[in-house]
Amino acid sequence: MTARELAENICRKLRESGHQAYLVGGCVRDLLLGREPVDYDVATDARPERVQELFPQSIGVGAKFGVVLVCAPQEQEDAEKASPTVEVATFRCDIGYSDGRHPDRVEYSRSPEEDVRRRDFTINGLMLDPQNGEVLDFVGGRDDLRAGMVRAIGAPEVRFAEDKLRMIRAVRFAARFSYAIEPATFTAIQSAAPQITEVSAERLRDELTKLLTEGAGRRAFELLDQSQLLCVLLPEVARMKGVAQPPQYHPEGDVWIHTLIMLERLPAPISPARVSPTLAWGVLLHDVGKPPTFVSAERTGDRIRFNGHAEIGALMSVEICGRLRFSRAESEQIESLVANHMRFKDVFQMRPATLKRFVRLPQFEEHLELHRLDCLSSHGLLDAYEFVRRFILETPPEEVRPARLIGGEELKEMGYRPGPLFKEILDSVEEAQLDGRIKTREDALDLVRTAFPAPPGSA
Repeated sequence: MTARELAENICRKLRESGHQAYLVGGCVRDLLLGREPVDYDVATDARPERVQELFPQSIGVGAKFGVVLVCAPQEQEDAEKASPTVEVATFRCDIGYSDGRHPDRVEYSRSPEEDVRRRDFTINGLMLDPQNGEVLDFVGGRDDLRAGMVRAIGAPEVRFAEDKLRMIRAVRFAARFSYAIEPATFTAIQSAAPQITEVSAERLRDELTKLLTEGAGRRAFELLDQSQLLCVLLPEVARMKGVAQPPQYHPEGDVWIHTLIMLERLPAPISPARVSPTLAWGVLLHDVGKPPTFVSAERTGDRIRFNGHAEIGALMSVEICGRLRFSRAESEQIESLVANHMRFKDVFQMRPATLKRFVRLPQFEEHLELHRLDCLSSHGLLDAYEFVRRFILETPPEEVRPARLIGGEELKEMGYRPGPLFKEILDSVEEAQLDGRIKTREDALDLVRTAFPAPPGSA
């Protein structure tokens, strides 16, 4: 059973039980736009306890706010697959938003119009009867869909005071659908932008990641900048604006323009090469160290330079990832992307061992793709990219990650004591192995005897 079939079945059963029931929100918007919805939501006048009574396979995930998660019956042959789920929410009006996210209390309603008027944007305030295709539009959502407009329902200042994250969501919808933000709504965002920090770091991170990975990253960050949200959320990125670059390497313009062009080249979610969140953040932050390391051509005597910007940028990316509560694994990958993006210029001179270690970086395909985007968004030269890609294709995996020739036990037998020296010796052996200077266990032992004389008294 698909999510759509489940949602339609829920509506049918609720109606057969004497209740009103409609598809609501983003799924209706997407259906009217001819897009396949990611998920489905249902709105009804049935109380949460009644919904759970009618659908035993349900969970009261937000029963306090009238929200029940209904799961599809598990089919025997699909026991390994996750069942579709649909959120079913009781018509309500919200009273007070002391925390800027959740209503202080809710009052259930039998009016679909009252329920719609508490929602965020007109294009998300449509209801659809799946049985006859009737659309309920109390807020002019269909007109705004036709006009390509993101407009807050009612007073935008009130909508954003209720949930500050709606300001970023307005930007995301405008970017995703290539819509404009209605002037009064946009002005309200600009006025309330400093309050965006009241939203939890986790919610900000997730919404910003959607901006980066939904296929409209450039437009999204241009709107973030114009709305005054960028300088509050990511001041390090905002500082890229106006930072000049050497034209012989960056004819496209300053650091901000270069970054926007890279964001524009990130693939859309519907493409086979779906962009990972860490790659998208790596693209955004790869040159974040340039503003603090900028040195003009007048001072250097030859050209603009950004000495150490990759290393400084890596430190800055760690701070940003910590601020936004990324997982440790995500933070480490983003840091690595930023720290290593300049190493591609040296691949032609790298020793075999150095190059092999380079391509062994975790998720190296993201490093390679970031470099490709970096080149295409500046000078356009892909020689280093093609060199590394060819090296990976032509080099057997066992040469890139060869089995270790010796280990700690052999070193102990030779009289070495466990400690920091062990790592130094084993690293030297691996280096020689990767360079092709040694190939056998005996070669490795001879190297150790020569380069690291055994301590006195060893056998």
